[in-house]
Amino acid sequence: MQQKLYDYYSNVRWQKIDWLWFPYIPYGKLTVLQGDPGDGKSTFILQIAALLSKGRPMPDGYRVTESQNVIYQCSEDNLADTVKPRLMAAGADCTRIAFIVDNGERLTLEDERIEKTLAATQARLLIIDPIQAYLTQDYDMQNAIRVRTVLGGLADIAEKHQCAVVLVGHMNKSSGGKDLYRGLGSIDIAAIARSVLMIIRDKENPAL
Repeated sequence: MQQKLYDYYSNVRWQKIDWLWFPYIPYGKLTVLQGDPGDGKSTFILQIAALLSKGRPMPDGYRVTESQNVIYQCSEDNLADTVKPRLMAAGADCTRIAFIVDNGERLTLEDERIEKTLAATQARLLIIDPIQAYLTQDYDMQNAIRVRTVLGGLADIAEKHQCAVVLVGHMNKSSGGKDLYRGLGSIDIAAIARSVLMIIRDKENPAL
């Protein structure tokens, strides 16, 4: 059978985006959360995970319809003495927040365990913190084709399971130009995401 060469947008079925937190974090899509080290990216996203686990409204009052499961995958902080205490301090229901056990096998963004865990837990939010720690050793963050292949596969999984995927990323130290371009790696990392969020310190209250 000959494949269709073209089609018209009149035949495309319009679909509404479902939001975990409008207009910041959509279900079924990739969200990039970036900022300088130490500016509170992990603290912020853990607060969101905690609220979702209890079915509580987001920080601006946006309603969450019900308690939902979350996968929080973190490589930079100890689970026992840092991550869990932070979750408890945020009021999280830790029975709804899972992590993927690596069993000595390093987890990457292309790992089949990600989709298997999503299917098993029915999680509606997957957090990868930070994205740089879950790339394969041969991954070139400046290679647009490689970036789109890896993140495109993750985006397909997010859509299939209608799970919001948040990729936490450190920004580089370059100055000048738009802050969007300070994210590590190819601009395609931000381009393939449905939402790009940035955490920065309040210049008038830097201690907060």
